[in-house]
Amino acid sequence: MTLAGAASVSSFSLPFSHGSLSSRHRRFNFKPLNASSQVSLEDSPLSNQTPSTSSSPKKTGVIVIGAGLAGLAAAIRLHADKVPFLLLESSDAVGGRVRSDHVDGFILDRGFQIFITGYPEAQKLLDYSALNLQKFYAGAKVYYDGSFHRVADPLRHFSDSLLSLANPVGTIIDKLLIGLTRIRVLTQSDDQILTAEEVRTIQLLRETGFSDAMMDRFFRPFFGGIFFDRQLETTSRLFNFIFKCLALGDNTLPARGISAIPEQLAGKLPSDSILFNSKATSIVSNSDSTFDVILEGGEVLKSEQGVIVAVEEFQAVKLLARNTERLSIQGRKPVRSTVCLYFTVDEDKVPVQDPVLFLNGTGKGIVNNMFFATNVAKSYAPMGKALVSVSLIGLFHDVSDEDLVKRVVEELSNWFGNSAVDSWRYLRMYRIGFAQPNQCPPTDLVKDPRVKSGLYICGDYVTSATFDGALVSGRRAAEALLKESALVQV
Repeated sequence: MTLAGAASVSSFSLPFSHGSLSSRHRRFNFKPLNASSQVSLEDSPLSNQTPSTSSSPKKTGVIVIGAGLAGLAAAIRLHADKVPFLLLESSDAVGGRVRSDHVDGFILDRGFQIFITGYPEAQKLLDYSALNLQKFYAGAKVYYDGSFHRVADPLRHFSDSLLSLANPVGTIIDKLLIGLTRIRVLTQSDDQILTAEEVRTIQLLRETGFSDAMMDRFFRPFFGGIFFDRQLETTSRLFNFIFKCLALGDNTLPARGISAIPEQLAGKLPSDSILFNSKATSIVSNSDSTFDVILEGGEVLKSEQGVIVAVEEFQAVKLLARNTERLSIQGRKPVRSTVCLYFTVDEDKVPVQDPVLFLNGTGKGIVNNMFFATNVAKSYAPMGKALVSVSLIGLFHDVSDEDLVKRVVEELSNWFGNSAVDSWRYLRMYRIGFAQPNQCPPTDLVKDPRVKSGLYICGDYVTSATFDGALVSGRRAAEALLKESALVQV
């Protein structure tokens, strides 16, 4: 859940959704929606949907590589101080892992991602009203022991929370501990949270006193979906930060899809400042303190004031190979992956009307979470139709698309009944190889963006693996460049 978004997750960004794409070129050949369709968001050929690109100037002030959330935030900060720049994007649109496909009236986000309005950096950069954010129910329904059990935020749904006290999703003590956890994170600043002593999230929950039932039936599917990590090995720093954001904000979807967020950010920039289908392959440091950025086609762009690298960590390592040995890829940690499947059904055959997230609390099966997207935002499907989003953790490399769809349908038939699920029609599958950076301890969520003079990095691997972390990292990278080059007093 991407949060990640990415990115990803992330999201509860689920994710970050912060969701997840790297900034490599990709091909998305869409089949008719009544046919079996699967999109793999891993290394693929150059997109065949190539927009026209204006000719690139040979020189500029700053070159930003990657037009995901971090790159866009960096460009916005530079533009605010009237610093000339070019934003290079290897694909056909902005967003990185935060993308949506609009096909035959359906909005299909590339991986399940939810936007939390409590993100502090996002509040500064985004116009929430213009995004037309549609709210989720503040809580979840947990499938366990053959039925659904509601978990509700007592400050938003007090009567529902009272009714849930006796359900099998944890004990009354567990629900009191959630309230105490809320108070604890709200009394800490973001900087305190992101630099605090860390343990694995599962260890934090045990030390807090949560029961095994609460961890297995709620925390593993809920935060496991956010981190793409049902084992909850992710750092307690990220858990506490997201918990705080959830307490302060609503879980939402933009009415026009998750891609509306990067599109709004791009709208703050000059229309000729973004070069699409422009993949940087190397960065060369010159003796005159300038940098050459070499594009895949051999074209050379010269930066006179610096370069900001806003791509995934494994790509940044390759790009910066000539310039530093400081970056080391997180290859020792398994990447976070996910599969997102979409189905459609007639609107009048949706078994529930709540804009709520459904969690798998059984500890069995492959579905981690799902929801009816059109219960949250009707704009996600054409009139008379509903959209179903289902998320799995991991890539399931050894399972074919057909078998994966079959297993999901069988599993959800147990949840909602055969008669309800039999009418669902499969639309599309996204296998997302890199959904979010792995942020198991030890972590550094406030990394220095400076690689060397004139060269900087940003992305959710530099900060927290959330939408907000990506935005913060982009701004900090731009400010580090501005400060060092004495272009502006920060």
